[in-house]
Amino acid sequence: MQIHQLDISATKKRKRVARGGKRGTYAGRGCKGQKSRSGGNVDPLFEGGRSSLVQRMKKNRGFKSPHAKSTVIRISTLDQKFEDGETVSVASLLEKKILRAKNKTNGVRIVAGGEIAKKLTIDASVTVTEAAKAAIEKAGGTTEDQKAS
Repeated sequence: MQIHQLDISATKKRKRVARGGKRGTYAGRGCKGQKSRSGGNVDPLFEGGRSSLVQRMKKNRGFKSPHAKSTVIRISTLDQKFEDGETVSVASLLEKKILRAKNKTNGVRIVAGGEIAKKLTIDASVTVTEAAKAAIEKAGGTTEDQKAS
């Protein structure tokens, strides 16, 4: 095989900056400075001496979960807002304006805070902590099958 028989696309071509002719003495590189030198180039994040975008960003530490926390409701709130024998569900909490509509997708969690004296039935759509479940059952209420957390 001779050199004129080689496939041109197989050989790697190096881009060359013009040496003369219509490009003038500096060949499009400008005069002096880092970018005019061979092998010289400026860091792409360099912004001419001012603080870069990365450096200007807030330096907050830690981690913020993208998953929203469930809305926490105390049993004392249920005792104030609900009548004896009522059922506590996401719909009834929305109706009594204890829960906001935008927070209903995050879930509802009932915790033991305060006292409860009314017999309430807790729906399975609402999670209940172990301590809250014990307090509700002590008052004569019931909780439907759900995951206690």
